[in-house]
Amino acid sequence: MGNAVLLHHYLLTGAGLFALGMIGFLSRRNLILMFLAVEIMLQGVSLTLIGWGRYRGDVDGQVFVLFIIAVAAAEAAVALALVLTVFRSGRTLDVAWLAHMREDTVPPQPLPAGELEAAPASPQWPRLPAVGQRPEIPADMTEYRPQL
Repeated sequence: MGNAVLLHHYLLTGAGLFALGMIGFLSRRNLILMFLAVEIMLQGVSLTLIGWGRYRGDVDGQVFVLFIIAVAAAEAAVALALVLTVFRSGRTLDVAWLAHMREDTVPPQPLPAGELEAAPASPQWPRLPAVGQRPEIPADMTEYRPQL
């Protein structure tokens, strides 16, 4: 009876994690949050497999979890590359903005009113002066930081 109760707890926790990840994936538009939700879903499945393996007394569940961990690592590497590429091209991680990457034969999807119309302008970052030249420091910086 004890193993069945323990299995029940494993399955409920795994199903909860999977449901939480699915809700997070379907409700978010940021690529990073979507990939984190996929990771939560994978952890829910891993917990369920470990619970079944413990209940049955074999190591099949743990072997499958090792494969899931390998898939999660590969997915994290691909996700990082995808996030960096998308951010460099559009300065945003909103998946609605990625509609410009569609094929020519697919009609465009209109954005909801008030949503992101185009990528925001890139910020103007400070530039370093050439080697050997003193940087220009604005006067308002020296007012509260006299050591400059």
